[in-house]
Amino acid sequence: MARRRLGFWRRFVVALVKPVLTGWTKRTWTGMEHIPTTGGAIIVANHLSHADPVVIGHYVYDSGRWPSFLAKASVFRVPVVGYIISRCQQIPVERGSVDAARSLDTLVTAVKDGSSVIIYPEGTTTKEPDLWPMKGKTGAARLALITGAPVIPVVMDGPQALFDPRTGKVGLKARIPVRVNAGAPIDLSQWAGAAPTRQTLDAMTETIMLHLRDMLADLRGVTDPPPLWSPPRKPAARTATQDAPADTATGGDPA
Repeated sequence: MARRRLGFWRRFVVALVKPVLTGWTKRTWTGMEHIPTTGGAIIVANHLSHADPVVIGHYVYDSGRWPSFLAKASVFRVPVVGYIISRCQQIPVERGSVDAARSLDTLVTAVKDGSSVIIYPEGTTTKEPDLWPMKGKTGAARLALITGAPVIPVVMDGPQALFDPRTGKVGLKARIPVRVNAGAPIDLSQWAGAAPTRQTLDAMTETIMLHLRDMLADLRGVTDPPPLWSPPRKPAARTATQDAPADTATGGDPA
């Protein structure tokens, strides 16, 4: 990424955010050589904390690429904020709606146009008590199958000390240690050209999430990481329409 081509708004965001992160965190960046210098890339990451985006954004920017995140489409309609994030090449997605397929098309276009798109396959911050990865959703696998772009795994540990989602505690000390490591592209070649069936997407997603789990274990120095975690399901509430025909027009999350 040529810094001179950032434009005003991206330079503005960098000038606003980077000095804060430089003072707030003590960074150990490794594996940056695995972030492609050009071309579309799908960066998949574990999701520990609401502080993750600024940490991985800082990491990807320092690697020489501009980080593009998925953001709810409604945010783009907020005055001023929507304009800024749009100018900063963030990607609007519709979640849980009939427009989910259109959102996937937007992602495909962004990757094919050369963006480095950051996706959290879990879809939310992990609910595993020790912040290990959960089972993922299939959006990243679907995007990889359509575009053929490399899927770059990135794991983080330390953002939970900036903001711990389990307690709501914000770390107020300076130079809190954070570690980020990128790995070589995940080998998904056995599914190249396959139809995007549920079985294929689930298998690809499990491969992605196990790769992230094992990389996080290496980062933490753990030799026996736990299985991918799924939160226990809550029993469905009984309603007066329980025996009515199911509505099949449900929305989906593209990523």
